[in-house]
Amino acid sequence: MTSGDKRVACQCCIAGGGPAGLMLGYLLARAGVEVLVLEKHKDFLRDFRGDTIHPSTLEVLHDLGLIDGLLALPHQALHELYGIFGQERVKLADFRQLAARSPFIAFMPQWDFLNLLAREAAAYPTFTLAMSTAASDLIHRDGRIVGLRAETADGPLTVQADLVVAADGRGSRLRDRSQLPLVDHGAPMDVLWFKLAKGNLRDSHRGEQPLGRFAGGQILVLIDRGDYWQAGYVIAKGGLADLKAAGIEALRRRIAAIAPELKPCLAAIDDWSATSLLTVQVNRLERWYEPGLLCIGDAAHAMSPVGGIGINLAIQDAVAAANLLALPLREGRLRTRDLEAVQARRLWPAAMTQRIQIMIQNRLIAGALADGGIDRPPLFLRLFTRLPLLRRLPGRFIGLGLRPERPAAHLLA
Repeated sequence: MTSGDKRVACQCCIAGGGPAGLMLGYLLARAGVEVLVLEKHKDFLRDFRGDTIHPSTLEVLHDLGLIDGLLALPHQALHELYGIFGQERVKLADFRQLAARSPFIAFMPQWDFLNLLAREAAAYPTFTLAMSTAASDLIHRDGRIVGLRAETADGPLTVQADLVVAADGRGSRLRDRSQLPLVDHGAPMDVLWFKLAKGNLRDSHRGEQPLGRFAGGQILVLIDRGDYWQAGYVIAKGGLADLKAAGIEALRRRIAAIAPELKPCLAAIDDWSATSLLTVQVNRLERWYEPGLLCIGDAAHAMSPVGGIGINLAIQDAVAAANLLALPLREGRLRTRDLEAVQARRLWPAAMTQRIQIMIQNRLIAGALADGGIDRPPLFLRLFTRLPLLRRLPGRFIGLGLRPERPAAHLLA
């Protein structure tokens, strides 16, 4: 330690101010727990993050009295999801029959959602959010984690905490420092993200949201963001070098081939710096905790982008963790078995969701990226068109998940 080091103490320190970290911080503060959330960036304004808020999360926000504030923000409410295979349009999921008060997916910039959570959490005196503060290492003492070290713009910070939560994403530094065993399940694709201004195409595709366009060995995803589309071009795992070698004009031609109506927008992709690569990972910790430390969200189980489920699964982790840990933390009686209970609650939905995503990756995505690709819907998808009741299954899986969580009574008082 140097003379400039700063020390603070709290009951719970959360590394990562994403959806899982901020939701957990808000819920714990609401229950009277002294909580400190560390976010390494100076703000939440970052593109190409997950922007889907599913009915499972909307239900939680209803319970917490935050739904009106959320839906007052600019968003797109999507009640159905489609896939386009060649020229054929297939309805993949219908959310309107869900037992939910908001049976739709809300598409909005993630920073709006995070800013809302941060504002609401700041109303509680036991909540502190430290921006531009990056967790760097764990502090071990007598066989347990007793805090962490962080770097700030003003120098080193040492945090003493009864519990450290790693909610710092799929590249979690704290998870790496813990050396908890990680199992990698692999993925056949990566995603190249970029923006396309709508211009004169502003009204195009209004009221629908293709989950993906499949044609000629290519996959394109478009997310409506009002004045522009957030576009995701799916490539084979590790294929970025070959794509760059072909040149930026080749990328524009490939996109125009799968979505000709976008051709007037493609001049905006004038350099590779206009794109951002998501390296897709599907992995899971064998054990999410050790004494004094708990991993949640992508730090515990990185999800495939299939279905846009990852954010909402991470929020479910946060709700379950708050339900199980708020009272032991507040009363100073937290035990390792309480952390074990969080994994016991959330392991099955995380593992089964990954299993389904891996099946879709292997049966659909890998085939769609192969030479020739997929130009018509596979048989199992055509059944969704012929049997409308089947659309409720993916609607339930994407919209609510396999074990949706709701805040316990002691978090709502």
